[in-house]
Amino acid sequence: MTDEQAAMNPYEGFKLLRDHAPVTQLEEGGPWQVARHADVHAILRDHETFSSEVSIRPPEERGAPSMLFSDPPVHHRLRRLVSVAFKPSQIQKQEEQIRERCKDLLDAVPAQTEFDLVQALAAPLPVMVIAEMLGVEDGDMATFKAWSDEIFSNIGEILFGTPSAESERAAEEMNAYFLGRIDEIRNHPREHLLGQLVATETEDGKLDDEELLSFCRLLLIAGNETTTGLITASARIFHEHPQTLARLKSQPELSASFVEEALRYYSPFSATVRRTTKSVEIAGQTIAAGELVVPLIASANRDERVFDAADTFQIDRSPNQHLGLGFGIHVCLGAHLARLEGKIVAEQMAQRFRSVTLTQPKTATVGELGGPKELMVIVR
Repeated sequence: MTDEQAAMNPYEGFKLLRDHAPVTQLEEGGPWQVARHADVHAILRDHETFSSEVSIRPPEERGAPSMLFSDPPVHHRLRRLVSVAFKPSQIQKQEEQIRERCKDLLDAVPAQTEFDLVQALAAPLPVMVIAEMLGVEDGDMATFKAWSDEIFSNIGEILFGTPSAESERAAEEMNAYFLGRIDEIRNHPREHLLGQLVATETEDGKLDDEELLSFCRLLLIAGNETTTGLITASARIFHEHPQTLARLKSQPELSASFVEEALRYYSPFSATVRRTTKSVEIAGQTIAAGELVVPLIASANRDERVFDAADTFQIDRSPNQHLGLGFGIHVCLGAHLARLEGKIVAEQMAQRFRSVTLTQPKTATVGELGGPKELMVIVR
C-alpha cells in the first residue's frame, strides 16, 4: 500500500488492494500481502502449503515450540494438551465470575468524565480471567498485564528481527515468575489450569519447564489480546453507530450476533503470517517456496464478494463467515472465551449507558495487535 493509500481510512486501502492488487509483494524479497476473503480463507485452511513455522531465528534461540508458530504433529500435541481448558463447557463455568468482574470494573467507571477504557475495562477484564486460570495472585495482575503488552507489541521483532531489550527483559521476568509458580505447584498441586498442565502425563512423559512456559506465554495471548481488541472495537462501534447501543438495550438477545459482527467489522488481529512450503499460485500470482505470506484478515472481513454492504455494521448479520478469530487448525484457542467476555461487556454496557462517546475519535487503525493501547471515552 502506498503512503497515500495508508493515509486514508485503511479499509479504503484494503478495498483498492482487493479490486486491483489482491496479491502484492511490498518490496523485492519482502512478504506477500493477500487481500481477498477466498484467498485468505484458502491460506488459513491449508497448513501444509502455508506453514506457521515462520521464524528465521535459529531453533536454539527460539526456546520450546509455541502452538501459534508450529505445524503438526507438534501443534496437534500442544493443542490437545491445553484445549481441554478452553472447551465451551469449561469456559461456561466461568460465566458468573466474568459477569461479576465486569460489573465491578464498570461500577468503578466515572460517569460523564473522560477516562481510558483500555485501563478501566478492556485490559483488566481478560487479564483477570486468564491470570486466574494460570494461578496468578491478585497482587501480581498489573505486572502480568505489563509483561503481556511488552511481549505482544513486539511479536514481529521477536520472530523476525532482534527483540528489544524491554521485551527480552519482560519475557525473562515472566519466565522467572512462572518457573517459581511451577515449582510450587509440583510440591503443592493446584486445581487451576496451570496446575492441571503441571500434572499432565503424555505419551512423552510430563511437560518440561520450557513447554509449560511456552503455554503460559500462549495463554496470555490467546485469552488476553483478542478480548481487549474486541472490547475496544465494541466501544468504537457504539460511538460510530449509537443506534446499536439502544438496540442492544431493548434486544439483549442480539449480543451474540453483535459480537460476531464486531469481530468482522474491526478484527482484533488485522493480519497473520505464514511461510510457503512449496511454490504456489494465489489469484494468478506465483509465490516461490520459502516466502512469507501475510493474509490480511481485516481486508478479507470487508470483502464485498462475501459480505453484502461489507462496510456497513449490521448487528444481526447472518450468515457471517468472518475470519476475525482465524480459521483451520490455528483458529483462536481462546475464541469461546473472547466471545463470552465480549457478549457480557456488550450486554452490561448497553444496560448501563445511553451513550459511549470517543473523545479523540481517530480513524480506526489496523496493525495494532489486540487493539489500541489507549481509548479515551465518556459514558452517559
